Amino acid sequence: MVNTDNSIEEKIKERIAGGNRAFHVHKKLFTSKLISQNFKLQLYNTLIHPTVTYISETWVLKKNLINKLMIFERKVMRKIFGPTRSNDGYWRIKTNQEINDILKGQNIIGFIKKQRINWLGHVERMAEDNNVQKIKRWKL
Repeated sequence: MVNTDNSIEEKIKERIAGGNRAFHVHKKLFTSKLISQNFKLQLYNTLIHPTVTYISETWVLKKNLINKLMIFERKVMRKIFGPTRSNDGYWRIKTNQEINDILKGQNIIGFIKKQRINWLGHVERMAEDNNVQKIKRWKL
């Protein structure tokens, strides 16, 4: 969809809201003490991640949109993995670095970039008479 200001911010906000709804529908699974962290991460990648990143191949990510997506992902990860007990006995939320360690550097932005590269390969393999190829070669 093309609009007058060439912005996709509203669509990304809708995707993030969809991700929040998906999390809250499955909140009991994500906050259960009976489920391992690895399985919770797999559930996140199966249930919430696709909801947020649907059609992300076409997104042009600006700094503010990257920040919104990263904030969403860290917020959900903090809810999924819960607080950490510090050395002095108090509970605290996980830091961004701890979230990155749990994700092993595979955050939502890296996934979107990978999807965009996959889409480029798909476009390159399309037939020359395909509309997408025609648009790609189009000059003003």
